[in-house]
Amino acid sequence: MVIGILSAWLTHQGAGVGRAKAYLWSGVGAGLVVAVLLGWALVTLGDTLPEETQQAYQATVVLVAAALIVQMVIWMRRHGRTLKRELETSLSEAAAQSSWWGVFVLALIAVAREGSETAIFLYGTLSAGSGSGLLALIGAAAVGFALALATYGLLQLGGRVLSWRVFFRVTEVMLLFLAAALLMTGIGILIDLELLPALTGKLWDTSWLLSDGGTVGGMVSALTGYRARPVGIEVIAFVGYWVVVLWLLSTPRSITATARPTA
Repeated sequence: MVIGILSAWLTHQGAGVGRAKAYLWSGVGAGLVVAVLLGWALVTLGDTLPEETQQAYQATVVLVAAALIVQMVIWMRRHGRTLKRELETSLSEAAAQSSWWGVFVLALIAVAREGSETAIFLYGTLSAGSGSGLLALIGAAAVGFALALATYGLLQLGGRVLSWRVFFRVTEVMLLFLAAALLMTGIGILIDLELLPALTGKLWDTSWLLSDGGTVGGMVSALTGYRARPVGIEVIAFVGYWVVVLWLLSTPRSITATARPTA
């Protein structure tokens, strides 16, 4: 999305756009390298740890990923309306000084930041999985990349095709449910490690309706945090998560506006 905004603005400027876009895509490439290196470091570190420590490491990563998703959603809620203007202002300053290195740095920071967060999200999601096959993971990555390209293309066409208000709201809800799923995974690992008490036995069993161990139920569980047979601490964590998230989303801008610096 950020790169789409930058590219669209440069296209409309005309003069020098070829050189400027060379800096833009060079920055994108550099940002991707940073994100890939972080992903490699996460996987390498996880693989070198002993099994019990690896479980604790995975719990930490999924909980950090959940927190980052919530923070990102809140930041976008506060800054989404002004993001395009802020990016274009930064580009205008770079263009006025004929300093296209500013475009490179802006693209690098944007992609490295979002790409690094995505690497953490993906590692956390894969850690939460129950052993998905390599082909399934490659397929999911390919679909995600295709959707990213489609979003970029729609952004170039402007608001005639896609309402960005609707787009942000839909993705916001999806991300918040994904964060809830990662939180529940982290809680489950901590219970297995006996670092958190279960508090109760299974409170109910809805596996007759939708088992979280099946194909469909497993997908619902991975995307929403659904548990067919939850224990007490899981219910408390799930309800507490939504109470906190809804409170954060409803608080005045002054409280959370500085949660994340703008690019």
